[in-house]
Amino acid sequence: MKFTKIAVAVALAFAFGNAYAFHDGGVAYCDGCHTMHNSSGNKAMAKKGASTQFQGLAYLLQGSDDSSTCLNCHGAADAPGKPSSYHIMTYPAPAAGTAPTERTPGGDFAWLTQTYTAKGSRGQTISSIGERHGHNVVAADYGLVADATLTTAPGGQYSASALSCASCHDPHARARVVDANGTIAYPKLGSATLPTDGSGSYGGQASAGVYAVGVYRILAGSNYSQMSYSNPLAFNADPPVAVAPSTYNTSTAATGGVRVAYGKGMSEWCSNCHRSIHNDNVNASNTQLIHPAGNGALLTATANDLQGNAAGTTIAAIYNAYKKSGDLTNTQASSFNSTVPYEAGTGVVATLVALQASAGGPSTGTENVMCLSCHRAHAGGFPNMGRWYFQGGMITENGAWPDAAASSDYSAGLPQTVYAAAMYDQSATNYAYAQRSLCNKCHAKD
Repeated sequence: MKFTKIAVAVALAFAFGNAYAFHDGGVAYCDGCHTMHNSSGNKAMAKKGASTQFQGLAYLLQGSDDSSTCLNCHGAADAPGKPSSYHIMTYPAPAAGTAPTERTPGGDFAWLTQTYTAKGSRGQTISSIGERHGHNVVAADYGLVADATLTTAPGGQYSASALSCASCHDPHARARVVDANGTIAYPKLGSATLPTDGSGSYGGQASAGVYAVGVYRILAGSNYSQMSYSNPLAFNADPPVAVAPSTYNTSTAATGGVRVAYGKGMSEWCSNCHRSIHNDNVNASNTQLIHPAGNGALLTATANDLQGNAAGTTIAAIYNAYKKSGDLTNTQASSFNSTVPYEAGTGVVATLVALQASAGGPSTGTENVMCLSCHRAHAGGFPNMGRWYFQGGMITENGAWPDAAASSDYSAGLPQTVYAAAMYDQSATNYAYAQRSLCNKCHAKD
């Protein structure tokens, strides 16, 4: 490995507590997740759960199940207001009334444990059920259980009882990016494949003919197969291409928003499990019943769009102009809103690196809507994995975030401090005095 790569790896390790050193875009060292005999120093290796020395767990894991093994490192008791690097779950989960700590783009799984119920202005019950806050991964050691309502993936067949971190992320990281254009390849018996030498999540690029880099967030590739679950529908889409900042887990109060430069393929990849929701064959003739999402759901209208805009009128222009309800004076150079991201429509890594450092909105006409334009991948504070409260007519009231304590009809049952945390600590003054749904960032119907 070149000295420059070593220096960068060392610097990142200091900054992120070895966040990169473990996976580094590929399969980590085996003993980090598995234990041969469940014994070290005359003690059981498994960190939590019911296990004793010399009596191991399924698949020789160091946790009771797949997700518990992941959360041994990715769950932490970070203090409120101090999110930390690769942590994706506040653990122990805070009591209702205290928001989870982590602010990763995907969210914090501790939101799954939080249910809020309050009375609205007319005495009606307003609630936000923990189960509806995200993907209900099963992690017995951390108190996370299967979704009891949606027993299979909406639009698919994946069993909720089998949902784990490894349902989406391949811990053995077989997919890899082999060139500067984001081309993804897989090792095969009897053929040579470039070795993975670093993460591909932060703009690292493959060296042509020498080494590859890992795919974004070591997401599982096409034909992915888990030992712990036989998926009735084999994955048929490659992982998406994207570039995240190294400081991705941070409050947006000071930064104005953490930008992940999503390139292409996110919705197509989500369709590995949610196939009937994202189905190009259906959407081609049924676009007015299913919201377009995916590589073909461009922000540039090539024909009359769903708003009645004529061909050539762009959703991109609306996105760029939209600042807040009643204010369409924004410009392309400063229009990006991290709560409403989009895909750039390219897999060229260098282009995404430049985009990630920009505050600009869509500019090429190739950008598109994707699943993560509206939803968080892990979990958040609002129902339906929403980046904002979809069911609320307003997301601000009187220039402030809604507050269940004030009998707000738009609070989702959350106290104002928790609502602010669910909005990633943004200031309500970033929006209008009476701000309506952020669907309007693309549709401007307010």
